[in-house]
Amino acid sequence: MKLSVIMPVYNEIATIAEILQRVRSVPLQVTAGYGPRDGAVVEFEREIVIVDDESTDGTRDVLRTLEQALNDTVIIFHESNQGKGGAVRTGLQQASGDVMLIQDADLEYDPRDYPALLQPIVEGRAQVVYGSRFRGGPTKAMFFWHMIGNQFLTFVTNLLYNTILTDMETCYKVFTREVADQLQLEAPGWGFDPEITAQILKRGYRIFEVPISYTGREFEEGKKISWRDGLTVLWTLVKYRFVR
Repeated sequence: MKLSVIMPVYNEIATIAEILQRVRSVPLQVTAGYGPRDGAVVEFEREIVIVDDESTDGTRDVLRTLEQALNDTVIIFHESNQGKGGAVRTGLQQASGDVMLIQDADLEYDPRDYPALLQPIVEGRAQVVYGSRFRGGPTKAMFFWHMIGNQFLTFVTNLLYNTILTDMETCYKVFTREVADQLQLEAPGWGFDPEITAQILKRGYRIFEVPISYTGREFEEGKKISWRDGLTVLWTLVKYRFVR
């Protein structure tokens, strides 16, 4: 099987080389521990699809320098800023894997969690897996209002779509090619997370959650989410439930 890691990038000059090293070094051997495939070992081929969303801090220069040495990596440069949603869409269009995984470039999420994220898919228990920061994995304390905002938006998701998630806004969203081919994503920016979640749930897929580790950034390190982004998320959830 082949894993495509989709990595949207915007102004991450301080972390891009490190996150690439981490993604490329994590073992992708997954052992099934459940069901008819119990004991089976699956080795994933790795593909990394980086989409630079018109970075202005030198990230593009770093990526151009690294490009020639990365034979498992496709790098795409947007000529205009399209937001995280636009970058992920471009990455999905270029990806050739059997399984897709979204990876932010800011070191908040640890690629060593990949085997746990892939295991439910290998075992045939799920076609969509989210990594939850609220299911007991090791985490750096979050900002209080960020946590409250996340939990409120997750609660709204559960209420509108009849599900029981703990972390709708997580970066780690993993899904099969079958699911990816059914998505019709169009939201820019922070509308991506609620849009993909709403479309997955409205198509009848149930989301499997696994605990992950998390090391949140400080504002001075580049934390970019504001309360206005929360309003965008809320409207997207309502729109897909009642309008689309």
